[in-house]
Amino acid sequence: MTCRRMPSARQALTAARKAVRSACPRLPLGGGLSTVPVALVLTVTLLAAVRPELLAQHAPDATSAQTLRPPGSGHLFGTDELGRDVFSRLVHGTRLSLLIGAGATAIGATVGTLIGLAAGLFGNAVDGVLMRCTEVLMAFPELLLALLVITVTGPGTANMVLSVGIAGAPGYARVARARVLAVRGAGFVEAGLVLGLRRRHLVTRHILPNTLGPLLVLATVGFGGAMVSGAALSYLGLGPQPPSTDWGTLLADGQEYLQLAWWPTAFPGCAVTVLAMSVTAVGRRLGGSIIGVGR
Repeated sequence: MTCRRMPSARQALTAARKAVRSACPRLPLGGGLSTVPVALVLTVTLLAAVRPELLAQHAPDATSAQTLRPPGSGHLFGTDELGRDVFSRLVHGTRLSLLIGAGATAIGATVGTLIGLAAGLFGNAVDGVLMRCTEVLMAFPELLLALLVITVTGPGTANMVLSVGIAGAPGYARVARARVLAVRGAGFVEAGLVLGLRRRHLVTRHILPNTLGPLLVLATVGFGGAMVSGAALSYLGLGPQPPSTDWGTLLADGQEYLQLAWWPTAFPGCAVTVLAMSVTAVGRRLGGSIIGVGR
């Protein structure tokens, strides 16, 4: 009796990498403007996170007498109310913004995957209890659920990442459960049971690797949403506290001077929007390749 093993998560990632190299999506800006290649957006963002000094000309906290100066030569994105260069603050805030999005996505994906695995493998009573709890949590918008969690835990970067991650976990749980149920009934799993393979071996070597493909796609798409939720909580003052700065904090700092100067708020808002759209575009483009390999 032959048993055909489904492609592993490594093969799914290889297919995703080939898809990115062969055709990179482009991000439409609307309003008659041309499109922006997503690869360029992601490359600049990663460079700003890793080596911000290569892009920023000024120190992020350096003040000057040129307060609320409009964008122009010397200050690409203008200055804020204290004379600080907006572009430099935006570049130096990239790392923390990405860490918030990545941390929240990792927590949500890990917790959701464990819940989905437990519901799909144990079934019956465990499945019913876990899925009913998941459905109750999914009745709340993610941002509202994150607000409820951070109200209990208190403000701060770590608590904000935890709250956004918990708010996104139910979506991962439902996808993981559905995939586990589909893989558990596949022929190669039934063949393994007949051959006497241990349940742990089947889960770790067969069921889990063939469940990760859709979850990786969902995590890529969900990264943008997690970053937006993190920026929203930072805007409300529930995220990083001074002197730490992320894009949401820049939005909050510039709102008081919005009638006098639009640039301290507009550029961080555009950065959040463009990056979230770019990551979402990559996730949607990779979705067909990864899911197709996992079938």
